[in-house]
Formats: sequence, C-alpha cells, structure tokens
Amino acid sequence: MAAMKASRTSIAPIVPATLPASSVPPDFGIEPINPQRIYQEVANQLRRSISEGKLKPGDKLPPERNLAQMFGVSRNTMREALRALELSGLLELKLGSAGGAFVLPGSSNAVVNGMRDLYFLGAITPEHLTEARISVSAAVIRMACERLTEEDLAALERNIALAAESDRAGNFEERTRHHQAFHVLLAKATHNPILLATTEGIMEITRQFVKAIGPTEDQTYTLPSRRRLLGYLRQRDAEKAVKEMTSALTKLHRGYMVKAQGLPPGVPASTASAPAPARPPRGPRPATGRARARSGA
Repeated sequence: MAAMKASRTSIAPIVPATLPASSVPPDFGIEPINPQRIYQEVANQLRRSISEGKLKPGDKLPPERNLAQMFGVSRNTMREALRALELSGLLELKLGSAGGAFVLPGSSNAVVNGMRDLYFLGAITPEHLTEARISVSAAVIRMACERLTEEDLAALERNIALAAESDRAGNFEERTRHHQAFHVLLAKATHNPILLATTEGIMEITRQFVKAIGPTEDQTYTLPSRRRLLGYLRQRDAEKAVKEMTSALTKLHRGYMVKAQGLPPGVPASTASAPAPARPPRGPRPATGRARARSGA
C-alpha cells in the first residue's frame, strides 16, 4: 500500500506538449471574417475577376439566383454585392427581360458619389471648391495641351456654341449645364481617366452648390473667357490657358460661390436664410455691384 502511494506521488503531472517554434508570424495577416460582411467578400472576388480580365467590359453576369448558388450565399447577400459593385462603377444593373448585371468599361461613380457625400455632410466650403478647381484645372489644361486632338477641340467648340445659344435664349439651366460640361470635355482631352474622374467629382460638387444658390440674372465673362481659352488650347499655350481659367474661376468665386457661405447643403437660397459666417471667408472677398450678379460654371 505504501509502495502504491509512493508510485502515485512520483508521477509527474501531465503537461501539454510544446509545439515547435515557427518562423511564420502567429497571425500571418489573417483577419476574422465578419459574417455580416459576406457580401464584401463576394464583391471582392468579382472585382478581382474583372481586374484579371476574366470578366470583360460588356460581359453579362449569370442571373442573380445562379450567382448566389455559385458563391454559396443567399440571394440577398448576392444582391448587396452587386449593388456595391454598381456604386463602385464596375457594374451596371439593368431591369427587364433583357436586364441583368453588365461589366462596365470604367466609371467615376465611386469618386462622384464620395464627393457628393462630402458636400452633403458640410465638409466642403466654397473656398475648398475654388482651390480644388483651380489646381485640378491647371493640371488638366497642361496635359490637354500636349494630348488633345482635333476631335477634342471640335467638341469644346461645339460646347461653347451650345452655351451661347442657351444664353441668348435666357435658359439658365441649359447654359449652366453646358458650362459645367465644358470642364468634363476638357478633362477628357487629357485622355487620363484619373483626371477625368476627379474633374467629374468636382463638377458634381459645383452642381450641388449651383442648385443651392439658384439662378442669377446676368452672365458676361464666361463665354468670352471660354473663347479665349479655346484659342490658347489651339495654340498649345498651356500657361496662357491656365491663367485664363484661373482668372475665370476666381471671378466665379467672387461673384457667385461666396453666396453659398453658411447655406445648408442642397437648400435653395430662396428658401433658406444664410447665417453670417463665424469668421470672414479665407478666399477672395465678395465683389460688389453687377459682378455679384454674374454667374458661370
């Protein structure tokens, strides 16, 4: 009996075996999967297939039901993934018998939507907009002067003619639309998709400001400025073209954009009283007289 007790007490406690040391970091980049974000995993796989060329522009994806079965997810999850890719500008979702999910050749929807959200959050002031427009326009003009084609110049010339027609007809909305489209056409002339997407995002913010401020009665400097700018572009004189655009945008800020100071995003000026800013604006001071009534985009 004593021998049994001795043998029991002499047995060492059982300790789990120590795993061999590994040169790989313990987590090696693994992140826990959030089951509520499965649609993002699905979207990422489709995004990779597009970037790798397995899905090409114009391709129609299988029906939603089939895709859900292929990925092993619910149709609701599949629908969320497709909508996320639509917002990113990678897919177009069409309704009807000939509808479905189609791969797009490229879109700036994500940039435009993001900038629009910043505007409605109140994170963008008229000064921010003017600074960005002047800086981006300078880069666009310099590159366009090197790359624009006769077709690009013809499109810009046609835009100016349409804006002039709308101005003579007193159609503010059409005139403004053509003025804003001019900047996008100019960005297209760079043949650089990043500059084009950035310009489209900036013009979306401009549209929101114009919508909030409302129409003005007169416009005198934009069309002459555009004609001079087109002449400089034809001459490939980037510095004079940049100077012309900067001057026009500065006048626009002084005579128009400062009216948006303190105005709630998206609210027409006629239905909201703009509170006085807490401090003077950092940009150019507002002009007086007729200059305040001028408008352009």
